[in-house]
Amino acid sequence: MINYIWFIMIFLGLLVSVLSGNGETMSNDIISSIESTVTFVVGLTGLMCFWCGVMKIAEKSGFTEKLAKVMKPILKLIFKDAAKDEKALGAIVMNITANMMGLGNAATPFGIKAMEEMQRLNKDKEKASNDMCLFLVLNAACIQLVPSTVISIRATANSSNPGVIIIPAIISTAMASICGVICCKVLQKYF
Repeated sequence: MINYIWFIMIFLGLLVSVLSGNGETMSNDIISSIESTVTFVVGLTGLMCFWCGVMKIAEKSGFTEKLAKVMKPILKLIFKDAAKDEKALGAIVMNITANMMGLGNAATPFGIKAMEEMQRLNKDKEKASNDMCLFLVLNAACIQLVPSTVISIRATANSSNPGVIIIPAIISTAMASICGVICCKVLQKYF
């Protein structure tokens, strides 16, 4: 459906610009926006490679494992069934830790493994368990210690201080995670 909406918007924009005699202006704007988009993407790719390298160093140095050890007791408190199973909790810890460090590619396999382990523990295989729902909320609203994508975009857009987003990102994502956990715990009582 969204494809149809985009097609209609683009088609109507092109039609109106041609009928109003602004076809040449539209062509020039398209060409200049393509040029700036390519420049932006190339710059962003380089910065993302840099941040992936930094995150890989954090992973290889054992920093992510130390962060996982800190997270484990906290996650044992909020996960009811998964906390009793070492495999499920281990996958949850590694997924959330990888997400916190901006390692989205490394987090995905751990997230899939965590869901598989929680499905194994799930009594009703047709519905997601409370722990599965909570995990999805935490995965979506994960605390970002290093928001590498946002920093990269800000740097590519020539921000004077691209890293200034770190503290606000930590605060906002922490609040989102806390609100998500509270909502999940309240809704578990009713559903």
